[in-house]
Amino acid sequence: MAHILLTGGSRGIGAAIADRLREPHQLAVQATRGDLAADFADPAAPADLWTRALDRLDGRIDVLINNAGVFEAHDLSLPHDEWVAGWERTLRINLTAAAELSRLAVLHWQASGRPGRIVNIASRAAHRGDSPAHWHYAASKAGMVAMTKTIARAYAADGILAFAICPGFVATAMADAAGPATAQADIPLGRVAQVDEVATVAAFCATEAPESMTGAVLDINGASYVR
Repeated sequence: MAHILLTGGSRGIGAAIADRLREPHQLAVQATRGDLAADFADPAAPADLWTRALDRLDGRIDVLINNAGVFEAHDLSLPHDEWVAGWERTLRINLTAAAELSRLAVLHWQASGRPGRIVNIASRAAHRGDSPAHWHYAASKAGMVAMTKTIARAYAADGILAFAICPGFVATAMADAAGPATAQADIPLGRVAQVDEVATVAAFCATEAPESMTGAVLDINGASYVR
């Protein structure tokens, strides 16, 4: 039984991951509101969450799944200060919070001498970019992919593994907001991914993926972007 900290677990992909891993594993699930609440717009939140999650999981975390994130449009025509504030908020929530938790996880595993796994939910946007109103979102997800590769290369000898998952449009509120025509426009499969499909890959990386897969970046986008 693994002890797992999952961020962004209240809905969508995160809720599906939680459902997939809840049995037989022990979960601490973060959300902006709820039982293990943390608002990653607050710079103090990641370290505080880590401490509370350790307490919840009896002092041991084996797997960290960084899923929390925001997708907020900020058009170039916005006033400069407002545009910069949106950029900094997205980077703080999507990337910096995940980096802080990943650092704490690596230190935790190094101190204990136990292996560990990090699973980062990134995005197709990390590879192909996003809309003109989402520079910041694409940059945050590209940063997450680069961070995953760095962790994998740096700490494999310690038994610390890292994986990134890059969905395209998924059947969540984000795809709903974009509209079916936009979401499916360039997906050869003819439909967006389902949350259970992403959860299946996340659960595999968290608990079953062979060690030699560390550093892998896995695409779930219906062939809308292939590498």
